Amino acid sequence: MKLDAVQQAAQEQFARQSRNYGRSHILADVSDVTAALAKIALPERAQVLDVATGAGHTGLHLASLGHEVTCADLAEPMLERVRETASERGLTVATRQHPAEEFPYADASFDFVTSRIAPHHFSSPESFIRETARVLRPGGWFLLIDGSVPDGEPEAEEWLHQVEKHRDPSHHRLLTPRAWTALCEAHGLHVQSAELRTFKQPDLEWYFETAATSPENRRTVRDLIANAPASVRAAFRLGEEDGKIVWWWPRLTLIARRG
Repeated sequence: MKLDAVQQAAQEQFARQSRNYGRSHILADVSDVTAALAKIALPERAQVLDVATGAGHTGLHLASLGHEVTCADLAEPMLERVRETASERGLTVATRQHPAEEFPYADASFDFVTSRIAPHHFSSPESFIRETARVLRPGGWFLLIDGSVPDGEPEAEEWLHQVEKHRDPSHHRLLTPRAWTALCEAHGLHVQSAELRTFKQPDLEWYFETAATSPENRRTVRDLIANAPASVRAAFRLGEEDGKIVWWWPRLTLIARRG
């Protein structure tokens, strides 16, 4: 499996940090997935692919609903966490190790492809979308949930990119709702909805610990926060509560369907 530099960085980062993504992690709350599923008409027993599954929170939730799920990730230690949790919960899922930009599946293999809080690590979002469209059956569904930035806010977009890159050097790029929509439509995935909602980051130190941010990079992020322009403070509601730095991180939920 030949990986590019962005993929290698993501694989190494999440292999190191796999133990930090268990039940106590913020992503274990799958209420955002549940809300999206209310808008998606899946078969009773859908064939599901969860791309860059991490600890498998999304894929395992879908398995608990009775679907046949393949959890895929670049980092084998993450897939180990998925298998451990599946066993603990009495669930059955398949696991596959591969990048998000190239899938080892036949055309029209799945009814549903998901990827949650991971695409900002992908080296080629366009390749990911192209592959998603390829493996979906006609009428199949795509759910993307990821950090994003508001359309038409270039200063805020660049600031958050710098924060994310220093917090976790395996971060690649956040895309706007408009950019994701354009990629989907270009590859035959017709966007049904693209909602941007803010999600509170309640503690900068927790955010650092999750990614094992280096002391030097922590200082850089704190400087970026201290010197954030007014547009950034307004866009992300950047502030302080009880001595902790907090902000509201935009999260995109995009639902599309293959034509």
